[in-house]
Amino acid sequence: MPTEAAGTLRRTMFRGGDMISQFGLRALVCGALVSLGAMSLARAEGTYEIPAGAHFNQDKLARITEFFKNEVATGKIAGATVLIQQHGKPVYHEAFGVQDVVSKAPITDKTIFRLFSMTKAITAVVAMQLVEDGKIKLDDPVSKYIPSFANVKVGVEKKAEDGTKSLELVPPNRPMTVHDLMTHTSGITYGFYGDSLVRKAYREANIYAGDFDLAEFAERIARLPLHNQPGALWQYGHSTDVLARVMEVAAGKPLIDIMREKLLDPLGMVDTGFFVTDPEKQKLLAQPLPNDSDFRVGRINDPTVAKKIMFASGGMVTTMADYRRFAQMLLNGGSLDGKTILKPETFKLMATDQVGPGSGVDRDFFYFPGDGFGFGLGLAVRTDPGNAKPPPPGNLGELKWDGASGCYFVIDPKQDMFFVLLEQTPSERQRVQRTLKQLVYEAMEK
Repeated sequence: MPTEAAGTLRRTMFRGGDMISQFGLRALVCGALVSLGAMSLARAEGTYEIPAGAHFNQDKLARITEFFKNEVATGKIAGATVLIQQHGKPVYHEAFGVQDVVSKAPITDKTIFRLFSMTKAITAVVAMQLVEDGKIKLDDPVSKYIPSFANVKVGVEKKAEDGTKSLELVPPNRPMTVHDLMTHTSGITYGFYGDSLVRKAYREANIYAGDFDLAEFAERIARLPLHNQPGALWQYGHSTDVLARVMEVAAGKPLIDIMREKLLDPLGMVDTGFFVTDPEKQKLLAQPLPNDSDFRVGRINDPTVAKKIMFASGGMVTTMADYRRFAQMLLNGGSLDGKTILKPETFKLMATDQVGPGSGVDRDFFYFPGDGFGFGLGLAVRTDPGNAKPPPPGNLGELKWDGASGCYFVIDPKQDMFFVLLEQTPSERQRVQRTLKQLVYEAMEK
């Protein structure tokens, strides 16, 4: 679950009123208007907005090394690896600590990390490839691919005079769409955070029981009430897993086969997948400290045990050698080494805020992109400084996401730069991520 803005999250509400034609033009126009207003606001409030063409001060980058060495030495994390790449070349690339405290093997670019929610970014890119292929449309109803979603209901909390709450099930105002799944506005949620009655229903439904595939998991979700009306609220949850099932139905093959064919093989991401069953590869798995092993996502995520389910919302593993190629492809706007993964117009749509003013999408305390960020199709996008104090470092147009294990990435097109952090430290991740980003931008100079 993304948490860079944890501590500054607050209850804020924003109301307003074929792939490119319906969603693309509206989103791009709205995004342009938001960006124009945000630029003047950024100048007025004095954010970390840095003129294009900045470079890194190596002496200041050394503060990143000092920070992580101290994290390891004081026993806060087992280890981590950080890469900052600008203009296609690494400007900072260091590994700290160990893969795990038992083997004490050092972290390398081939160390395997559980991505958790950074899996969502990979899934979103592959979904947009299927949109380009014409196999999926963003305005398609989900029930076109998974018929049981035609019968889904929305759970509305009712409060009696004595204070007791009950859940009234009402029909959705409109069908849930693929666009809703990609923007986390479908009404599908998680059961491991928050205390609403719908989230409690998720917890009580025992949806992770047994050995099940994406088809069965989508059916389990369809039997549960939606947390809100489709398109009404940014709501983090299993939308990406339902999206993955849509992808399987549309492509006629398992999710991992789609991912390998469309993205992983073309990018040379040889160690990215859902399971690590090779005993030699298992020796490369990074582990959190023994007292920090609870990832708190409602289920056990053990990639060494092959299962039918491939959680597109948080089940993948990767290495720095692999994810750096994915990040560079995003920074390039959808291509790498002469291979086009996404067309420029498709990538621009992904990187355009879909939930900002005028979209009709509300934000509540659990709006995990955080202050100053909108949300595109699978990625948070920085649109304005927000009301965080101090404003989070970064540039307008920044793309980002992170995961419950502490892994984190930021794409900064303005500076032609990205950075990736891979670690396995659920309890320390918020602090570590915030500190790293601060140090990265403090090291930039015009």
